[in-house]
Order: sequence, then C-alpha cells, then structure tokens
Amino acid sequence: MDNFITSLLGENLISYLLVAVAVVIFVLVFALYAVLGERKISAWIQNRVGPNRVGKFGMFQTVIDVLKLLQKEFISPGRTDKYIFNIPPFIVFTATFMGFAVIPFSSIFIGIDLNIGLFYFFAITSLGVLGLMIAGWSSNNKYSLYGAMRTVAQIVSYEIPTALAAVTVVMLVGSLSMQSIIEAQSGGIFNWYLFGGPGGFSKVILIPFMVASFLILFISTLAESNRTPFDIVEADSEIVAGVHLEYSGMKFAMFFLAEYAQMYAVSAVVVTLFLGGWQSPFGDLIPFLNSPLMQFFWAITKALFFVFVQMWLRWTLPRLRVDQLMNVCWKYLIPIAFVNLFAVGLYLVL
Repeated sequence: MDNFITSLLGENLISYLLVAVAVVIFVLVFALYAVLGERKISAWIQNRVGPNRVGKFGMFQTVIDVLKLLQKEFISPGRTDKYIFNIPPFIVFTATFMGFAVIPFSSIFIGIDLNIGLFYFFAITSLGVLGLMIAGWSSNNKYSLYGAMRTVAQIVSYEIPTALAAVTVVMLVGSLSMQSIIEAQSGGIFNWYLFGGPGGFSKVILIPFMVASFLILFISTLAESNRTPFDIVEADSEIVAGVHLEYSGMKFAMFFLAEYAQMYAVSAVVVTLFLGGWQSPFGDLIPFLNSPLMQFFWAITKALFFVFVQMWLRWTLPRLRVDQLMNVCWKYLIPIAFVNLFAVGLYLVL
C-alpha cells in the first residue's frame, strides 16, 4: 500500500497533472479565440468588419470579454433552486473537458489511451445533457425548461446515428482505442477510412459507405454540439436563450466555453475516425511530416478545419423546426446508418 501511494504521489501524478494542465490551457485558449474566430467569420460572411478595437485586428476582444464576465455578480433569480442552479455549469464543462482525455494530439501525446477510448468519449460527453436538464429545471423559467426538454430529445436521438456511424470504423479496425484507429490508417496516401481505409483494390467497394458514415457522423455531431441548423436548444427567436436564459457572469461563460470545447472535441473525433487523425496527408512518403511536432500540427489543423465548417454553416443555414430535426434523425440518418453498418459487416464477412 505504501509503495502504491509513493508511486501515485511521484512521477505518475506529476505527469498526469502536466498533461491535464496542458489540455486545460489548450481548451481555454481555443475557446477564447474560437469565439473571436466565429465573430470574424460571421462578419466576413455578412460583409462587415467585426471586432477591431481591442488589440491588433481585435485579437484581445474576447480576453476583455472574459475579464468583464469575471467581474459580474452571480445572480440567482427568485424562486430558483439556488443550490442546484449553481451546479449545471460545472457539470457541462467537466463532461466536455473529460472527453479530451482520450483525444490523440500525436502518437506520443494523449491523456490516456484507453482500449475503449471511443466508447468512453461518447459516454462521458453525453453527461453534459444531465447538466443542461438540471439547468433548465432549476431555473424555474418556462423557456429554460423548454430548452432543456429539447436538449434531451435532440441529443439522446442523435447519439444513435453518431454511434452507428462510428461503429463502421470500429468494425474495420477491431478496436475502440483512438490511437489504434489512427495507426490503422498509416502508410499510403489513400489509407484514411474516408477513402475506404488500408487494403487493396477491394477497398474501393467501401468508399461510398464510408463517405456516408462520415457525413452521418459530422451531421450528428452538429446536433450533439447544438450547432446550426440544430440549435433549437437555445433558439433566440423562439425561447430567448433556452437553458442559458437565467445564467450570467462566469456561470454563463462556462456554458459558452463548454460549447466551443465540444466543437473541437467532436471535430477531433471525426478526424480520428475518417481522416487519419495526426497522420500526414502524404502518408509515409515524407518521414519529416510524421514527426511528433508535425503530428500535433496535422491533428490541430484538420480539427480546426471542421470547426471552421461548423461556424460557416451557422451563418449560412436556417434553423430546423423541432419536427424536422427529429425527422432528419429517425427517418433518414438512423436507417442509412443501419444500411451502412450491414454493408460494412457483409464486406468483412465476405
């Protein structure tokens, strides 16, 4: 027992803390500048300037916004359940942050390479729904409660096509480990699962099914992150701000940080499953491009591309109605995902 405590308090604990601190810093910096990036992208799409006062090109605008939120008083509206009302921001942010534990940033930098890493990611991030539900109920506001009920219906529904799309890759790899999935796509240029994965000419048969799985996963993760056109959870024109309505100051900021952190996390999962994760686009043809530093660059760049697409879609597409949102999931995504799963399983058997 003494040896166990000594080892826990020694190098292992320090290394775990260093990894956790590095990921926290990354999440916070990314969330700060993703907000700024979204404001700049929306300004570009709408042909206006956007933030441009604080710092060069407005680079420190979100930093000032956070400082402003830190100074705001914590307000709990009357007739709310104050103790429960204060818990949800921490639940939502913690659930999202814990998902980063299994996201590979390179072949050597990952919080922990679990053999059920993909399952863990979907399981732990889905706990954020619990926080949103508690927030909507404890606010004692009908619009917050509407938003909470929409959250539960939406995220629980879209977890099904998300999992089915991911399982097609898991079947091909034979592992739920995120690092194993990336390593299985190493080698040639066209070894990513979006292009059928490694193998001979027979993999061409898989390409349409894998492209369909990729699209299903990306669309479903938009709904999981409450991004347009699936942002009915906080539809401003209908329910003001949904579950966030009664929150202010840093409690509101934690919901905001969690949403942007989730955008990166789901993008990283899409990249891991279908685009080789930290693998170079050129495979092993140029060894330098697969060095640990370049692996980190590829992982970040690929994920940021999908974050940009999520922002682009927000300022391009209209919001779906609740019935349309459910129809997309139950009438289209889930049946197509089942057909894909069956086709990939048949391919493996034959």
